[in-house]
Amino acid sequence: MAPPALPGAEGTPEDAPAPRGVNPAPWRQLLAELAHDKGALISLIVVLLVAGTAILAPLLAPYDPAAQSIIARLKPPVWDARGNWAHILGTDNLGRDVLSRLIWGARLTLTIALATSLIAGAFGTLIGLWAGYRGGRTDSILMRLVDIQISFPGILLILLVVGVIGPGVWTLVGVLAITNWMVYARLVRNVVSSTRALPYVEAAEIVGCRPGRVIIRHILPNLVSALMTLAILEFTNIILAEAAVSFLGFGVQPPQTSWGLDVASGRDYLFIAWWLVTFPGLAIVATVLSLNLFANWLRVTTDPEEREKRFARRITARRRRTRPVPQP
Repeated sequence: MAPPALPGAEGTPEDAPAPRGVNPAPWRQLLAELAHDKGALISLIVVLLVAGTAILAPLLAPYDPAAQSIIARLKPPVWDARGNWAHILGTDNLGRDVLSRLIWGARLTLTIALATSLIAGAFGTLIGLWAGYRGGRTDSILMRLVDIQISFPGILLILLVVGVIGPGVWTLVGVLAITNWMVYARLVRNVVSSTRALPYVEAAEIVGCRPGRVIIRHILPNLVSALMTLAILEFTNIILAEAAVSFLGFGVQPPQTSWGLDVASGRDYLFIAWWLVTFPGLAIVATVLSLNLFANWLRVTTDPEEREKRFARRITARRRRTRPVPQP
């Protein structure tokens, strides 16, 4: 027989947090939560649109992003009186189509961010697993190395390395990975250190499970949620870092294009051709903001304590709305 419902604990099934130890269709629960949160849903749609644009850049771009036309230079967007439909977002100082450069810039910007996130995330996770699981002197040495590198200004290290080796896409990816792996290592080390003290992990070690099996079966599942959220946040930081380095002239080089390079190329024409800086700048802002909002939603949704707090707030708000108004 089912237990009676508590008074005032009304709520729809999708609002209620899943019982501890029960994990029915986690992806279905995530989709239900996503449909309930309009801000996160809109953010995800924006991210998917940007990603789809980057993937389909050869099909969507109307022109070659490096194709120049002196007779069509500095054309304004189509809604301006001097604009035309041949170049919807206008052209730059060399007559290159801004829309085409924006689309191809999305591909290169996201490629750099994705490659950097994968390299930094994989290396940082391995270092964090090693330090957290071994503990002792190994942990102390590795974490001191992490502290030393974190204390060194990342942008200065990027400029020094790129200045010595020379600018380039994969040089930029490598340097950005070197300056971003530490946050993964510190997070993973903290989670592994706390997870090793749990009874089921200690029991697995007592019965003779190998360290690799303990890590894969019992520790890594506890890292998935935290790593996903951190990876999304670091992805946005890498987009901003790439834009900053390219703006300074040490990142992506012509004839390739990225959003940061487009902003740098248009800064000298800001007062006579505002669209050269505005559109790539808006693309950076929209992508970074959407990713941050989605990462925040993902953190709250995958954290049981945060889910319970959010459920309690919903129930309290519902009670206040349904409370009868006292008659005078």
